[in-house]
Amino acid sequence: MPLKTRILDDVKNAMRARERDRLGALRLITAAIKQIEVDQRIELDDAQVVAVLDKMAKQRRESLEQFENAGREDLAEKERYELGLIQSYLPEPLGEAELAALIQSAINELGASSIRDMGQVMNTLRSQVQGRADMKAVSQAVKQQLGA
Repeated sequence: MPLKTRILDDVKNAMRARERDRLGALRLITAAIKQIEVDQRIELDDAQVVAVLDKMAKQRRESLEQFENAGREDLAEKERYELGLIQSYLPEPLGEAELAALIQSAINELGASSIRDMGQVMNTLRSQVQGRADMKAVSQAVKQQLGA
């Protein structure tokens, strides 16, 4: 079942079960997907939906950090809930060993030897790790391997 269909089914189930918080978070997800579809006049596939969810998760992590630093536990709790829900639709996260192997494979495949090749390596990795790893951490790992 396509990811978008699964999300829409969960919206209907949340409505039937009268789960207000879950329904609100799911509607945020569907609104983000619909916004891109309308703006670009396309139908999103699973990879594109994962990219949208990944972006939303990143936004929630940043907001969560800011709310915790400001002492706003009520808002932080809401962000935690939304982040957990969004992450439930993302693919299984990569382990450190798997990520290191993917990075090494991309470097070998491209023949990358210096930090100047980082852009090519990141472009190759993006489709493989989208939604499964934090791109900031991937970037740092690639820098480390290319700089060593």
